[in-house]
Amino acid sequence: MKLPHRMPRLLQPLLPGICRRPSPSSAGEMAPDPHTLYLTFDDGPVPGVTDYILELLAKSAAQATFFAVGDNVRKCPELAREVVAAGHGLENHTFHHLKAWSTPKGRYLSDLEQTRALIYAETGYACRFFRPPYGQIPLRSLPAIQQNYELVFWDVLSGDIDPRQTDAEVLHACVRYMRPGSVLLFHDQEKTKTRLRRVLPDLLRHITDAGYTLKCL
Repeated sequence: MKLPHRMPRLLQPLLPGICRRPSPSSAGEMAPDPHTLYLTFDDGPVPGVTDYILELLAKSAAQATFFAVGDNVRKCPELAREVVAAGHGLENHTFHHLKAWSTPKGRYLSDLEQTRALIYAETGYACRFFRPPYGQIPLRSLPAIQQNYELVFWDVLSGDIDPRQTDAEVLHACVRYMRPGSVLLFHDQEKTKTRLRRVLPDLLRHITDAGYTLKCL
């Protein structure tokens, strides 16, 4: 079974404001910018992958948000600093890519804090957003997490990490489902290294031709 490319419609109302940028409401929320998309990458920074993405984004004058694994920041602090120096977001994705539903609350929160502290120490960047690995909502830890972070999921899952998806399917899904304010999810890791080189250039060209601008969250 292939992964769905969109956040299930039944789930979206349960996660207001974290599936994609907020829609207008009586609470005074701003409407999504009709010319903006949010490109996000999980699991880096990884040499040979993250730096390629940075070069490609620079050529397009585009910004993105990278949800970093703390242990990868520890291994590649220079690459993490390049992300921040280029004006992109560097946000929290836990230190050990933990599964929320099988990790004790104390360990989960400690892992999150370890990542935040390391990113700030190495880059001076203060994380504001958190994306839980595997999309597992850490219900036991959620109140504590929301004191310091806004949770960000996605509304368009590229499928880049799914070997059952072809390159054409990944590109087509992004083009088909993205809307003003959409949050697109990709991965900057070894499993997607080759695919990103085949898909991202075409996607960025399409985004530009469609009149969108890519910004940080």
